[in-house]
Amino acid sequence: MQPLSPITLALLAWYDRHHRELPWRITPGAQTNGMRADPYHVWLSEVMLQQTTVQAVKPYFAKFLALWPSVNDLAAAPVEDVMAAWAGLGYYARARNLKKCAEAVATDHAGTFPDTEEGLRALPGIGDYTSAAVAAIAFNRPSAVMDGNVERVISRLYAISDPLPGSKPAMKTRVKALTPDTRPGDFAQGMMDLGATICTPKRPACALCPLNAHCLALTDHEPERFPVKAAKKEKPVRKGAAFVAVNREGEILLRRRITSGLLGGMTEVPTTAWTSRMDGGTGADHAPFPAGWQECGAITHVFTHFELHLSVYRVQVEDRCCDDGWWEPVTNLEAQALPTVMKKAIAQAIPLAFKSI
Repeated sequence: MQPLSPITLALLAWYDRHHRELPWRITPGAQTNGMRADPYHVWLSEVMLQQTTVQAVKPYFAKFLALWPSVNDLAAAPVEDVMAAWAGLGYYARARNLKKCAEAVATDHAGTFPDTEEGLRALPGIGDYTSAAVAAIAFNRPSAVMDGNVERVISRLYAISDPLPGSKPAMKTRVKALTPDTRPGDFAQGMMDLGATICTPKRPACALCPLNAHCLALTDHEPERFPVKAAKKEKPVRKGAAFVAVNREGEILLRRRITSGLLGGMTEVPTTAWTSRMDGGTGADHAPFPAGWQECGAITHVFTHFELHLSVYRVQVEDRCCDDGWWEPVTNLEAQALPTVMKKAIAQAIPLAFKSI
């Protein structure tokens, strides 16, 4: 066994003292005593944490465990319930893949997660990052775990000047060399914590960093220059319209989006056919049924690859005059699988529809 790098030793010592207390984690050092984190908890948290903050994930993680305590429970749950519980967390393909992965673990692996990167990567929706993270944290495998926090730490430690994403392989080689055979999960989580709390994108707290004596970017007095990123393309702006119909019983017309594509399987109010590549209609003539539609403003929502501007129309009708979808009590909207963009549209037409967005 190779002796541990001074960087690895310093990071583990720092993690022992300063780790974040998170509901899906076990005590630092417990791996060496044969304890293991619950693979279901690790996998669930890692999927939720992609493109999302820890603070945003905590209540969702608790909600999912309360509803579905095991991967078998999640596999057996109706997909509509899973999407509703996920609503507001964003990147909804993750929720669809979460359900598919749970079903695969329950059906093909008798409810037990594979314990290697290769086995995990073969599951639906699990890529290089998640397979490495679960293998290291849940199964004590010496896998090189790479997320945005780790990339920032490594790029600064070694002053890697090649821009992302092209520099990812070089970064992973460095992480692999530092990852210990013992406590690989603690090392991975320590790197994540360091990037999240000390080696931050702006104004990193270099004086408090346990790795400052080894950091080439700090030696050159320019840590914020790293990681170097390729120039961003300007996001295109797309347009469309959303239609909020309310009847005299206090019900709102909702539909379910097709399962594939953007916001697949989520609940929506009727909208025009906008996509990330084309505009939809913006006028009342595109409404789902003839009525006295009144424009009540517009909303903007930013997706990963484009910005969406929706004109919002509202109408009050006497009864359930449209059967393309279903009529849901406005008081029950919080329980629906409505993505944030749809909540914004509804709130524009019905200001008190949600406690918060």
